[in-house]
Amino acid sequence: MRIIFAGTPDFAVPPLQGLLKSEHSVVAVLTQPDRPQGRGRKILPGPVKRVAIDAGIPVYQPVSLREPESLHLLQSLAPDLMVVVAYGLILPKYVIDIPDKGCINIHASLLPRWRGAAPIQRAILEGDSVTGVTLMFIEPKLDAGPMILAQSTPISASETSGELHDRLALIGQEALMRAINRIQSGDGEAVAQDDSKATYAEKIQKNEARLDFNLAAQTLDRKIRAFNPWPVAETIFQGQAMRIWRADALDTEPQYAPGTLYRQNDDLLAATGLGCLRIRELQLPGGKRISDRDFLNTSPALPEQLGST
Repeated sequence: MRIIFAGTPDFAVPPLQGLLKSEHSVVAVLTQPDRPQGRGRKILPGPVKRVAIDAGIPVYQPVSLREPESLHLLQSLAPDLMVVVAYGLILPKYVIDIPDKGCINIHASLLPRWRGAAPIQRAILEGDSVTGVTLMFIEPKLDAGPMILAQSTPISASETSGELHDRLALIGQEALMRAINRIQSGDGEAVAQDDSKATYAEKIQKNEARLDFNLAAQTLDRKIRAFNPWPVAETIFQGQAMRIWRADALDTEPQYAPGTLYRQNDDLLAATGLGCLRIRELQLPGGKRISDRDFLNTSPALPEQLGST
């Protein structure tokens, strides 16, 4: 089949690579315009664009798909199918209708749970034990199209959003190839979603990463994992922002009031509203990420009260 691929970030790279290795023809890649990246804020191509250029695939970067030029371009490519993975632009219905076999999307949840922008983080925040990817046909309503197939995977008790993101991207690659085979062969019909079971994964806001130690240690552990690698959970230690990258929830009865950072044997603990948080990796302003042991070897006397930012 002639396929247009639309995607921008790292999550979309494995599915694109899978298509490039397949018997199908990727006739064009759509990706968002280049934007400033990194500390130097240099204008750099995104991950999908770099892969497409290396593969010699034509790349188009429209600011919007609502302009006549975009419509004419897509029509001229005569695609059989469009594959959309974390593209970042809304597809108008007249664009959805261009490919003969439709537009399909890879979504990082088991729909209809966690429609929306941050399904990976929300699944961890809510303590879900299982997630996955869903392949669906795109409709104008957000993440509500008929499902071609879904593939599930457990969420481990220590998994961060970044780690789960990378696993789901690879699962998405495998599921995409299965879905395309089904579409091409006409094997099986897409199944409508049950809207009554839908939940919404709202975009992550940076202020959500502020830690409230009156909460249970299990809740704080989920926040730390959900917000790694962005925006990173944080609190205040001696008037400075302290970022907490990794921690474990313990059932241990705290020796101090919630929010107290203290040492117990070789462990760095924070008292919470229920249980303790063993902090394993942290970062102070201007410094690099360090282990709890390195912190204990250089830190001033503890206990010390932590505060929210």
